[in-house]
Amino acid sequence: MFVDQVSVYVKAGDGGNGLVAYRREKYVPKGGPAGGDGGNGADIIFKVDEGLNTLMDFRYNRHFKGKRGENGMSKNQHGKNSAPLVIPVPPGTTVIDEDTEEVIADLTTHEQKAVIAKGGRGGRGNSRFASPKNPAPEYAENGEPGQERNIKVELKLLADVGLVGFPSVGKSTFLSVVSAAKPKIADYHFTTLSPNLGVVDTGDQRSFVMADLPGLIEGAHEGVGLGHQFLRHVERTRVIVHVIDMASTEGRDPYDDYRKINEELKEYDEKLMNRPQIIAANKMDMPGAEENLQSFQEKLEEDFPVYRISAITKEGLRDILYAIADTLERIPKTDPEVEDSEETVIYRYQKEETPFQITRDPDGAFVLSGNKIEKLFKMTDFNRDEAVQRFSRQMRGMGVDEALRERGAKDGDTIRLMDFEFEFIE
Repeated sequence: MFVDQVSVYVKAGDGGNGLVAYRREKYVPKGGPAGGDGGNGADIIFKVDEGLNTLMDFRYNRHFKGKRGENGMSKNQHGKNSAPLVIPVPPGTTVIDEDTEEVIADLTTHEQKAVIAKGGRGGRGNSRFASPKNPAPEYAENGEPGQERNIKVELKLLADVGLVGFPSVGKSTFLSVVSAAKPKIADYHFTTLSPNLGVVDTGDQRSFVMADLPGLIEGAHEGVGLGHQFLRHVERTRVIVHVIDMASTEGRDPYDDYRKINEELKEYDEKLMNRPQIIAANKMDMPGAEENLQSFQEKLEEDFPVYRISAITKEGLRDILYAIADTLERIPKTDPEVEDSEETVIYRYQKEETPFQITRDPDGAFVLSGNKIEKLFKMTDFNRDEAVQRFSRQMRGMGVDEALRERGAKDGDTIRLMDFEFEFIE
């Protein structure tokens, strides 16, 4: 089964907790704090494996969770960092954050890697908090929570050549006779329900990958037929081969077919019109094809080469394959839209999130929320008084107390943060 779009949940590993410990060695007075830091949690990494050509592995496993880091140990020993969770994906995979619609990674080359979710750093042990004012702190940090996100994983086939055209114009037959691919062929529309890939050998030491894309129809860019589902695969192809039923076996005008398909490609992405296009006038062995071809060439405004072929009798196949190979040699191997740049690092400005928000529950309680304050809360060990006091100071430094007073909080009011409740004290 061909799978080219899935929704996946990823959760990187949490950091290990820091430790509260002290040196207790004979004949060593004033040993001091000796709690080690926790290890870092596992990152979730996607890595390209060119042996894969579908997202089938994601169909039955849509949750990926990294291991947490090891907790800190006594004698200032650092907890072990967790190894990253590496997930293989096929070339041409795009990863999109479902909540923000931001493209996280675009993976195209073999063994290319991208960190999809960052593991949490380990919490610091109590020896890290020692100071002249407090030489023996009785608190340590819990590990930072690992990043979690819902992502959409899309596959855009990395084929050199894409076959486009209306249903039943002979795309699958064409692919089956020029390569070893065995697509389903039958006398009805939408026989091909998923793209088929085949390696074409031209016989003169040249070869390329050809994709037979499911038939497009009018309105495909709006989701009519199967078009919306598979138009994305045309984006990666370097040459478009437009297969046209020149014998008009279904009563449609070949030139109208040509115009409508190109209109769909343009509506989907205008850049596709800049790709080299070769027209395969198929079914030339059928009656009426010669007259239709003459009329088609008279109407054709673009300077696209037209090749007479018959996928059934194999007439003209050698010429069109040589033409495709010649065209591929003239255009760059890389994606045409990618421009070379001397810059190697791209800095994206990201607006800093507000550290907290305050809302009210129906019962009158004040509710604190926000990534920064929730992360601080999770990294605090509330079993130790010193850690609670530190968290209180951190909240005051963020301006939480002042903001609550402005919202009308008074002595004794209830403050909620995640699943916990506090009492506001002036």
